[in-house]
Amino acid sequence: MARVDNDLFSTPERLLQLQEAKAGGEIILDHHAAPLDERQKMGTVGAVALDLAGNLAAATSTGGMTNKLPGRVGDSPLPGAGCYANNASVAVSCTGTGEVFMRTLAAYDIAALMEYGQLSLYSACERVVMEKLPALGGSGGLIAVDREGNVVLPFNSEGMYRAWCYAGDTPTIGIYRE
Repeated sequence: MARVDNDLFSTPERLLQLQEAKAGGEIILDHHAAPLDERQKMGTVGAVALDLAGNLAAATSTGGMTNKLPGRVGDSPLPGAGCYANNASVAVSCTGTGEVFMRTLAAYDIAALMEYGQLSLYSACERVVMEKLPALGGSGGLIAVDREGNVVLPFNSEGMYRAWCYAGDTPTIGIYRE
């Protein structure tokens, strides 16, 4: 492994963005996602899958923020908060107000509501996204697939970039509520 100068990992655009964020005392997303309002932009990329053997998988990658507080950890890397999969029930990937997803363990909560509360995938996701998150000031959404192949993509924000597809079908893509 070779050592390189830290300048290799910076671009003029990102340095300018950081300087502007610091000057304004702001924490901002590290990307642009027009036409959504600045408060509604989420840069997370998530995926959920059910394979032919019945295995469920989920992955979440944070969109990142510029000028975040030192030491801040979002929900994406925390199992059960921004991402969760369990072959017995569901795979979930979340995006939104990370602190609220962490407080509620939103992704795991859906699996628990399904297992212990006997809720359907749809009902469990709706309860978390439309009731629990807003009650704590959170916004965002998630994608989820259960072991039967049902897919749910609820969100309580203005929009959520999303796509889904079953093997052999045409992909469905959405941004706003259709």
